Amino acid sequence: MKVKQISVFLENKKGRLKKAVHALAKANINIRALSIADTSEFGILRLMVPDPEQAKKVLEENNFVVKLNDVIAVEVPDRPGGLDKILGILTRADMNVEYIYAFVEKKGEKAIVVIRTEDIDEGIRVLRGAGVPLLSAEDISTL
Repeated sequence: MKVKQISVFLENKKGRLKKAVHALAKANINIRALSIADTSEFGILRLMVPDPEQAKKVLEENNFVVKLNDVIAVEVPDRPGGLDKILGILTRADMNVEYIYAFVEKKGEKAIVVIRTEDIDEGIRVLRGAGVPLLSAEDISTL
Protein backbone atom coordinates (compact mmCIF):
# COMPACT_ATOMS: atom_id res chain seq x y z
CA MET A 1 0.00 0.00 0.00
CA LYS A 2 1.12 3.53 -0.72
CA VAL A 3 2.02 5.91 2.08
CA LYS A 4 2.28 9.68 1.66
CA GLN A 5 5.57 11.31 2.49
CA ILE A 6 6.31 15.03 2.57
CA SER A 7 9.34 16.41 0.73
CA VAL A 8 10.36 19.90 1.84
CA PHE A 9 12.88 21.85 -0.22
CA LEU A 10 15.21 23.78 2.07
CA GLU A 11 17.80 26.36 1.19
CA ASN A 12 21.07 25.26 2.73
CA LYS A 13 21.08 28.19 5.16
CA LYS A 14 21.43 28.36 8.90
CA GLY A 15 18.05 28.04 10.64
CA ARG A 16 15.93 26.74 7.72
CA LEU A 17 15.62 23.21 9.12
CA LYS A 18 14.77 24.61 12.55
CA LYS A 19 12.10 26.87 11.03
CA ALA A 20 10.43 23.92 9.26
CA VAL A 21 10.49 21.71 12.34
CA HIS A 22 9.27 24.58 14.54
CA ALA A 23 6.31 25.25 12.23
CA LEU A 24 5.24 21.60 12.56
CA ALA A 25 5.76 21.63 16.33
CA LYS A 26 3.61 24.75 16.70
CA ALA A 27 0.86 23.00 14.73
CA ASN A 28 1.16 19.95 17.02
CA ILE A 29 2.29 17.71 14.14
CA ASN A 30 4.45 14.79 15.25
CA ILE A 31 7.34 13.73 13.02
CA ARG A 32 7.45 9.92 12.90
CA ALA A 33 10.52 9.66 10.66
CA LEU A 34 12.77 11.94 8.67
CA SER A 35 15.63 11.96 6.27
CA ILE A 36 17.58 14.83 4.78
CA ALA A 37 19.73 14.90 1.67
CA ASP A 38 21.72 17.98 0.85
CA THR A 39 23.96 19.69 -1.64
CA SER A 40 25.91 22.88 -1.11
CA GLU A 41 22.87 24.97 -2.10
CA PHE A 42 19.76 23.13 -0.93
CA GLY A 43 18.43 20.11 0.88
CA ILE A 44 15.40 17.87 0.67
CA LEU A 45 13.81 17.07 4.01
CA ARG A 46 11.65 13.95 3.77
CA LEU A 47 9.10 13.43 6.54
CA MET A 48 6.59 10.84 7.65
CA VAL A 49 3.83 12.49 9.68
CA PRO A 50 0.32 11.38 10.76
CA ASP A 51 -1.47 13.97 8.57
CA PRO A 52 0.61 14.81 5.48
CA GLU A 53 -2.00 17.18 4.00
CA GLN A 54 -2.10 19.27 7.20
CA ALA A 55 1.68 19.32 7.46
CA LYS A 56 1.94 20.42 3.82
CA LYS A 57 -0.49 23.27 4.47
CA VAL A 58 1.39 24.41 7.59
CA LEU A 59 4.75 24.36 5.83
CA GLU A 60 3.44 26.19 2.76
CA GLU A 61 1.95 28.86 5.04
CA ASN A 62 5.50 29.27 6.37
CA ASN A 63 6.91 29.81 2.86
CA PHE A 64 8.33 26.34 2.23
CA VAL A 65 8.08 24.52 -1.09
CA VAL A 66 6.46 21.17 -0.30
CA LYS A 67 5.56 18.12 -2.34
CA LEU A 68 3.66 14.98 -1.36
CA ASN A 69 5.14 11.73 -2.67
CA ASP A 70 4.01 8.13 -2.58
CA VAL A 71 6.43 5.74 -0.90
CA ILE A 72 6.33 2.16 0.37
CA ALA A 73 6.77 1.40 4.06
CA VAL A 74 7.75 -2.13 5.03
CA GLU A 75 8.41 -3.91 8.29
CA VAL A 76 11.81 -5.60 8.53
CA PRO A 77 13.29 -7.68 11.35
CA ASP A 78 15.72 -5.45 13.26
CA ARG A 79 18.74 -7.73 12.85
CA PRO A 80 21.62 -8.18 10.40
CA GLY A 81 20.36 -9.12 6.94
CA GLY A 82 16.84 -7.70 7.31
CA LEU A 83 17.37 -4.89 4.82
CA ASP A 84 19.48 -7.11 2.56
CA LYS A 85 16.49 -9.44 2.12
CA ILE A 86 14.20 -6.58 1.03
CA LEU A 87 16.76 -5.18 -1.40
CA GLY A 88 17.36 -8.67 -2.78
CA ILE A 89 13.65 -9.03 -3.56
CA LEU A 90 13.63 -5.71 -5.42
CA THR A 91 16.89 -6.46 -7.24
CA ARG A 92 15.66 -9.84 -8.47
CA ALA A 93 12.57 -8.05 -9.83
CA ASP A 94 14.86 -5.52 -11.60
CA MET A 95 13.41 -2.66 -9.52
CA ASN A 96 15.39 0.54 -9.04
CA VAL A 97 15.39 2.08 -5.56
CA GLU A 98 15.50 5.87 -5.80
CA TYR A 99 16.02 6.37 -2.07
CA ILE A 100 15.50 4.67 1.24
CA TYR A 101 15.52 5.51 4.94
CA ALA A 102 14.58 3.67 8.10
CA PHE A 103 13.57 3.98 11.73
CA VAL A 104 13.05 1.50 14.55
CA GLU A 105 9.78 0.75 16.35
CA LYS A 106 9.54 1.76 19.99
CA LYS A 107 9.67 -1.92 20.95
CA GLY A 108 12.87 -2.26 18.94
CA GLU A 109 12.01 -5.63 17.41
CA LYS A 110 11.28 -4.37 13.92
CA ALA A 111 12.73 -1.70 11.70
CA ILE A 112 10.48 0.31 9.41
CA VAL A 113 12.02 0.94 6.01
CA VAL A 114 10.63 3.66 3.76
CA ILE A 115 11.36 2.98 0.09
CA ARG A 116 10.82 5.04 -3.04
CA THR A 117 11.03 2.91 -6.19
CA GLU A 118 10.76 4.24 -9.71
CA ASP A 119 7.44 2.36 -10.06
CA ILE A 120 5.59 2.39 -6.72
CA ASP A 121 2.76 0.11 -7.82
CA GLU A 122 5.16 -2.51 -9.16
CA GLY A 123 7.28 -2.22 -6.02
CA ILE A 124 4.21 -2.90 -3.89
CA ARG A 125 3.22 -5.86 -6.07
CA VAL A 126 6.71 -7.39 -5.88
CA LEU A 127 7.10 -6.93 -2.13
CA ARG A 128 3.58 -8.13 -1.35
CA GLY A 129 4.12 -11.16 -3.59
CA ALA A 130 7.26 -12.00 -1.60
CA GLY A 131 5.32 -11.87 1.66
CA VAL A 132 6.93 -8.67 2.95
CA PRO A 133 4.72 -6.92 5.55
CA LEU A 134 3.59 -3.58 4.09
CA LEU A 135 2.49 -0.79 6.40
CA SER A 136 -0.26 1.78 6.01
CA ALA A 137 -0.05 5.43 7.07
CA GLU A 138 -2.18 4.49 10.09
CA ASP A 139 0.28 1.73 11.04
CA ILE A 140 3.16 4.21 11.00
CA SER A 141 1.25 6.80 13.02
CA THR A 142 0.63 4.32 15.83
CA LEU A 143 4.19 3.00 16.15
